[in-house]
Amino acid sequence: MSDMLAIGILICASALFAMSEIGIAAARKIKLRVMVGEGNTKAQDVLDLQQDPGAFFAMIQIALNAISILGGIIGEQALTPSIKNMLRLVYQGPLLDQMSFAISFFSITALFILFADLLPKRLAIIIPEATAIRLVTPMRWITMLVLPLVFLFNGLTNSILRMLKLPIKREEAVTTDDIIAMMEAGAEDGSLQQQEYDLIGSVFDLDSATIGSVMTPRDQIVYFNADENAAVISQKVIDHPHNDFLVCDGSLDKIKGSIESKTILRLVLKGELQGMHSAQFDHDILYLPETLTLSDGLNAFRAAKQPFAVVINEYGTVVGLVTVKDLLSSFMGQLITHEDDQPILQRDENSWLIEGITPISEVMRALNISDFPDRSQYETIAGFMINRLKRLPHKTEHCIHQGYKFEVLDLEGVRVEQLLVTRLK
Repeated sequence: MSDMLAIGILICASALFAMSEIGIAAARKIKLRVMVGEGNTKAQDVLDLQQDPGAFFAMIQIALNAISILGGIIGEQALTPSIKNMLRLVYQGPLLDQMSFAISFFSITALFILFADLLPKRLAIIIPEATAIRLVTPMRWITMLVLPLVFLFNGLTNSILRMLKLPIKREEAVTTDDIIAMMEAGAEDGSLQQQEYDLIGSVFDLDSATIGSVMTPRDQIVYFNADENAAVISQKVIDHPHNDFLVCDGSLDKIKGSIESKTILRLVLKGELQGMHSAQFDHDILYLPETLTLSDGLNAFRAAKQPFAVVINEYGTVVGLVTVKDLLSSFMGQLITHEDDQPILQRDENSWLIEGITPISEVMRALNISDFPDRSQYETIAGFMINRLKRLPHKTEHCIHQGYKFEVLDLEGVRVEQLLVTRLK
């Protein structure tokens, strides 16, 4: 009975060590940091142990191996005689001793595998943070008790790793891929709504997409010429009710300033609108390069405090105009954009109408496409079509990519206005 009690104690001890090993290794850093912020000091102990786990794992292996060896010795002494006596009732041949030893060995091994290994490890992997927090303190005390052996084996392990030119400490940083993987898991189990998932995913495009992907292209910019009369100016405001307008001297490459629509309205009401005079418009214009990322563009707007910026290329030619709303729409999408103004309109389960100037990142999210070829060569879905066809496309021309058919539906001159995207069955 004393031997069986000893085996039971060894199994319980082995189960605790196995649980602590899996729990501390599997505990998620993000969740532990949240618990630390809530004042849980043991969560910080777990984080410290994860940062430098060498001594802890050395202690665990010493303990588990010692328990296994001791359990085998005690188990063989405790079970073999009893099993031998039971086997004598049915068999008394020359293999009696070997059969008794084999059965006792299998029984002890099965007990340790089931109750000291599988069950505790399964439990620890299900609730790793709770397991790690409960067991971190006793494990640290046990590590201190066997410190000489821990120093010996941990030092030998570190020496071997250095010889192999491998890192001896765990260096873990939360990457964008890690966050996206957690978001996908949250979206799958329902803890993260689809709108929240799309919004967070869009934020990661701020440092990769450029303002050229969200700007209003040059040929769609409405501006005033300095020599236009009041009737022409009024009609433009009626046809294009924007908040701000550029004032130019003949073309967009000769910008003189900008004027707000409310200023024009005030002049109209006073009967003082006779044309564009220098004193009526703002000469301070914000210029941004088209290669600027969305994140840098937001920072530029915050510093300049301007409602819009003129986008230029490397040769100083005006290629478009971008507003703060354009930048916000790039990652807030449907939250601030009216449904009728959405660049991607789903017709049915397997087809979409997409504007040509829609950023390729938005198309990827809407259609669940992992990637587009040569993405660095273009910013929009129209650019993808031109890149894929290697020329300016014609109406009804199409290409196929990742199970989708991209067909040019509408052209405005040489500009791709709209595409019809169909999922192929």
